Amino acid sequence: MQTKTPAPDDHPFEWRLTISSWLLYALAFNLVFFLQELFLVLPKALTPGLYPTLFHNNQTWTGQDPLQDLLQGTGAVSIFLIGTIFAFLLHSRPERSTTHHLFIFWMAYQGLFQSLPQVVIGGMNPSNDVGMAMNYLGLGRADKAVAGFVALGVMAAAGLWLGPHLLSLAPDSAQIHTRSKRAGFIFRIGVLPAFAGIILIVPFRMPRNLVELILWPLIVTFAGTLWLQLSARRITRVRYCGRPKPASIFLPFWALVILVLIFQLILRPGIRFYY
Repeated sequence: MQTKTPAPDDHPFEWRLTISSWLLYALAFNLVFFLQELFLVLPKALTPGLYPTLFHNNQTWTGQDPLQDLLQGTGAVSIFLIGTIFAFLLHSRPERSTTHHLFIFWMAYQGLFQSLPQVVIGGMNPSNDVGMAMNYLGLGRADKAVAGFVALGVMAAAGLWLGPHLLSLAPDSAQIHTRSKRAGFIFRIGVLPAFAGIILIVPFRMPRNLVELILWPLIVTFAGTLWLQLSARRITRVRYCGRPKPASIFLPFWALVILVLIFQLILRPGIRFYY
């Protein structure tokens, strides 16, 4: 009896890579969110008259200072720079392990797509962190609109640029040699884990009302994965390098467990940055 030899284009579902990406998406989201809140608190702690407190899902302060509205923009600026640094690392050294590559990929993604949408929202909502900074700087309606359109353009460019770096994780170049296969791989390894990752992000943000728990992770996820998926239609070359070692599930899982314990046991009661 003859057995059928799979065609080169056939491949099993990359379940291990998908699960690792799912865990790392949630890990990167919460790390970047923490860094944003930290860099909102630190400048206030160095400003006389402001007394900030850092929480697991927010930051607040008491006191008054003329610079307090401007300092509300430091979080978004900081994580945009962090995202840019990770994007540079992603591009400069592609020959790292699968897990390492995925972690750097999602850190770049989160830094960029947690910061840039705030510019768009800030142009419409003056009580948003970036909106408060825009008002301090005296930006008018037209200025805010231009800033929002620029941010949308940068988001599109970032998502399209990140796409090939996700495709480079394909175990076999035959899996991504057509447009449909590239789209399928990006969906399985990027889009699906990202939306499923919202489930893992919720415990980090509790307790909050349902809208606040889900809305921001949903905005960040949709804003970037839309362009990741569309990147499959325009990619002609991939900086491909095979990685026979499978992605780790153990390390991202335990990193996520440790981080949620830090969020809920240490950050949730609040850490005061004043004496």
